[in-house]
This record gives sequence, C-alpha cells and structure tokens, in this order.
Amino acid sequence: MKYYSTNHKAARATLRDAVVRGLAEDRGLYMPEVIKQLPASFWDEMAEMTFQEVAYRVADAFFGEDVEAEALRKIVYDTLDFDTPVVKVEDNIYALELFHGPTLAFKDVGARFMARLLSHFSPADGGSEVNVLVATSGDTGSAVANGFLGVEGIHVYVLYPKGKVSPIQECQFTTLGKNITAIEVDGVFDDCQALVKSAFMDKDLNAHMRLTSANSINVARFLPQAFYYFWAYAQMLRLNAGKAFNLTFCVPSGNFGNICSALFGHVMGLPVKRFIAANNANSVFYEYLQSGEYRPRPSIQTIANAMDVGDPSNFARILDLYNRKDIQERLGFSPLPNRGGVRGGAPFIDGATYTDAQIAETMRDCYARTGYVLDPHGACGYRALKEQLRPDEIGIFLETAHPAKFKDTVDCILGIDLPIPEKLQAFMRGKKQSVPMTKDFAAFKGYLLKQ
Repeated sequence: MKYYSTNHKAARATLRDAVVRGLAEDRGLYMPEVIKQLPASFWDEMAEMTFQEVAYRVADAFFGEDVEAEALRKIVYDTLDFDTPVVKVEDNIYALELFHGPTLAFKDVGARFMARLLSHFSPADGGSEVNVLVATSGDTGSAVANGFLGVEGIHVYVLYPKGKVSPIQECQFTTLGKNITAIEVDGVFDDCQALVKSAFMDKDLNAHMRLTSANSINVARFLPQAFYYFWAYAQMLRLNAGKAFNLTFCVPSGNFGNICSALFGHVMGLPVKRFIAANNANSVFYEYLQSGEYRPRPSIQTIANAMDVGDPSNFARILDLYNRKDIQERLGFSPLPNRGGVRGGAPFIDGATYTDAQIAETMRDCYARTGYVLDPHGACGYRALKEQLRPDEIGIFLETAHPAKFKDTVDCILGIDLPIPEKLQAFMRGKKQSVPMTKDFAAFKGYLLKQ
C-alpha cells in the first residue's frame, strides 16, 4: 500500500516510511491510496467474534499488504488486552467506554498499536534510535508515553502546555523516566503542536536525529482507533438480537483523529447512519459546518482540556477523504462545496459546541437522572447526542477518558468524592520530571541538538 500527502506535493511513501516520518515532506498528512471495503462475510460473522478478532480483520484491510499476517495478529492482540464496552446510560443512548486501558483513555489503543508497529519496523532501520515527538493537550501524552515505555531503540519527547493539563494527566507522563522525556512548554497546545511540526521540517534536526510523531497525524496512531467503532457495532448487533437499527456515533472532538478513524470505518462499510462531532468552546469545526469556511484560531482553555484545539490537524484528512472521487462514487455524494443541506460541510457529519457552563450542567443532569458519571469530554458527546438523536436512531457517545482523570473538576461539579482507580494512584506516587521550554522553536531545536 502506498500513502500520499494531503498536500499532494510529496512523493508516495510506503507504510513503514509513513509511520517513521509521521509527516510528509510537504507538511501534509499521509493518506492510504486505497481504502478497502470489508467483505459481506465479515458482517455476517462479526456478532460472534471477539474484540481482537474484529480488530484484526480491520487491521488486515489497512496494513495486511505491508505486515505479515502473524506479526500483525500479534500486534493487534497485544494492543487490545482490555475491552471497550458499550454501556447503556438511558433509552437509546449508550456510552462506548474507552477508559479501560493502562492510562484510562481512548488513546491507549492507537498509542499501543503504533509502539508495536514501529518496533516491528525498527530492525530494518539498522538499529539507530527513533525519536518520537508528541504534543499533548492531556491524554495523548500519557497514552504514548506508557505505550512506548521501555521499548528498545525508541525515545519519546512529550510536549505539553504548562498549567493546562489536569494534575493526574500530567503525572502520567512526567513520572516515568527511562526513555520518556516530558517537556513543559510555556504556551497552549497549538504551540506544542507547532513545535513538533516545525521539527519535522528542519533539515538540521533531521540530519542529527531520526524523528517521528505519535500524534494523530501519524497513520499508525489514528487508523487503529477505527477498531472500537467496529467493536461497538458488533456489540449492538448482539444487544439488538437480529433487529434492524440505525446507529449514530457522537464523538467528542479536538484534533479530530478519533472521528477521522470512524469516517474511514464508514468508508470501509461500517453501517452508521451519521456522525456528530461535539466540540467544547473551541468551535472551529462546528463553525465550518455552518458556514463552509474554515477559520482556525488560537485555542482557549476549557474544562474539557483534551479538546482545546484551535486548528485541528485531521481536518485536512476529512477534506481530502470526502473530495476523493473513489469515495464520492462509493458513498454517493457530490464534492463538498456543491453539497446542499450543509453549506460546504462534510457528508454524514453534524456538529455541536458547548461552553464550560453547559458541560457542567450536562454532567449534573446526567448524574442526577441516571447515576452515570460523565467526564467533561464525554459530557459534550452525551449532550449533543441527546439534543440531536432522532426517533429512529440508537446513539452511542464516546466516553474518552475515566472521569477520575479530572477528579477535581468532576468532584466540584457533582459534589461527590470520586474514587481514584489504582492505576491512576500508581502514577500519582511518582516524582515529576520535566524540562521547561519556551514556545520559541529555536530554543526547542537547540535542546534537541544537544541530545
């Protein structure tokens, strides 16, 4: 399988090169030339499959041409040694709980898969160390750091905005040591992301060290997130026992890698009626759906901090996906600018945006009526789904992180003392180790050149 750049100026790349580079030479994001549709036999059998079996079949469609079957199976099975269950919250509304992995966040799936895939490719690199740069607004840093912890031949640099991640999130990647270095940037997430992207384009740095990214800009990070959408559908098949249903997914969205993987799943044949992208006050994508104009701007801080993104990287992938002629013919729609209904928006996607006050109100309402504890990000998804779900639909929103990762916020809003799982307590017992950094690229480059 070859991968092209969303900027369409760089040469085609192999999977190995796309994973190791992270970002194309023209600063575009890699996209697979072909997105395979899954055969009818898969849909007939999936209700009886395990999570790992479903995920392997999906992974084979993505990566089977480049990774031998047994190696890919091992990567998938090692990645998914935990479940992502669908849990009923109220009539026709379910939570897809993605917080049962080692760092209690949805990014465990993509981070663990990428770590194993990169390790699989490493022997072909002659033993030279691979340096992973990752910007985080919260959960990406902990998932990537823990996914790569102790992996031989790989060093991880986690860039995070000073004072803008929760204390529990921070301790999950600043207390590890070994091959993990936490860099505390005096800025916002977009500044961290800009430093990472600039590093990839810098000739001096790339001559000095081998760089790749573990953000959702990397194909090995975002594509595996499709696994749990297929698994959610398989669970709904079992719950509905052969009855037909219309399924809608609502995805709390920041950098848009998560919903982008779901859209790839839809192109592969996943029978979803529509998707809803739920934003916090960083509403760039929502505004695009309303106006057809994309106007990125600096992010603002909210209580749903992992979604504090003012210029989502994967927006480029969504535009590219739905402007491809092969995809338009497969799904049956015209190019984006000419579509009726949504002015310039993306097919099958609706949007929503919420203030901190609305998020808090939603958390209180859901807890009072159902007893279910939402984290601030899941609250955006739950509220958008509740407001927009149609009578003929069943809705699933994503609970992207355990609410205890935002304990201070959740306790204050709900008036409870939420227990902290042992997995999180173990991180909190560690000692913080971080490198202070300005948002100036010259300072960051200078630091890396000394490593």
